[in-house]
Amino acid sequence: MNKKAISILLTAAMGVSVLAAGTVTVSAAEKKDKYVIGMSQCNLGEPWRVAMNDQIAMAAEKHPEFEVIFADAAQDNSKQIADIENFVQMGVDLIITSPNEATPLTNAVSAAYDAGIPVILLDRKIDGDKYTQFIGADNVDMGRIAGEYVADTLLPDGGKVCEIKGLEGTSGGIDRDNGFREGIKKNDKIEIVAVNNADWLREKAITVAEEMLQTNDEIDLFLALNDPMAEGAYIAAKNAGKEGDILFVGFDGLPTPDGGIRSVMDGRLSMTQVYPTGGTEAIESAYQLLVEGKELDKTLTLTSEIVVPDNAEELLAKYGGSAE
Repeated sequence: MNKKAISILLTAAMGVSVLAAGTVTVSAAEKKDKYVIGMSQCNLGEPWRVAMNDQIAMAAEKHPEFEVIFADAAQDNSKQIADIENFVQMGVDLIITSPNEATPLTNAVSAAYDAGIPVILLDRKIDGDKYTQFIGADNVDMGRIAGEYVADTLLPDGGKVCEIKGLEGTSGGIDRDNGFREGIKKNDKIEIVAVNNADWLREKAITVAEEMLQTNDEIDLFLALNDPMAEGAYIAAKNAGKEGDILFVGFDGLPTPDGGIRSVMDGRLSMTQVYPTGGTEAIESAYQLLVEGKELDKTLTLTSEIVVPDNAEELLAKYGGSAE
């Protein structure tokens, strides 16, 4: 990661005006030679979030007027609240954050916004609308697509599903779960027989899946709300000698060697979906707002893509992965 991106720089006046509609503009007179952006990441235990930070850093390198300070909350709400409050005290020009959980982070994000600091939410929302822009794909739609694919293609004759969720209280996880349950309504022979949380982490998902395998005589499919947890379920099933009898579905679709696209190519996952991190788009929005003085739309919806065996290799190449 760019060493320049983690340097700490104190700034004085914020130089922004908050409009009643929630958009933020910067007048030409208030423009500066240097802008400091605070990036508050909810955790770096997920490869997808490491990729998000990397994309933010790479995008910021193209704008020499930007300095990005990264903070990792390590799935600790109190730590993330402190990180955001620290950015406010420092007087950063803009905050990018992916909240660990919506409700606990709402006051800290709202306070930063009320202080006149533009806030871009990536992937996860807060309660209410005190933020400048939300960037993310439609997680409800992604969940619905997964549910319909399971109902129509993977389990057309019905079956029993175990669901592994992420961290309780995260908006994206709630939306994916709701969408999936809506999607499988197409097939009334599909039953969700067990649900548990693994906090988005592969190692924890192994333990969760082991417990599900021990307490359920019949499992036809594991639905995990991200790819690392789906991989954890696969590992647990393989250890039990059942990986050939169970299907596995995840989300995120990174093109990395350990990402979901390759997992589909290698036959461990039957399906995933590419979920763009929004890191590049967040920096572009920051540039439009701070440097160009443009208003930002309240929501920037990113496009996701379904990954199945028939198109996995094509999508791996599309998103910059190596076929080797």
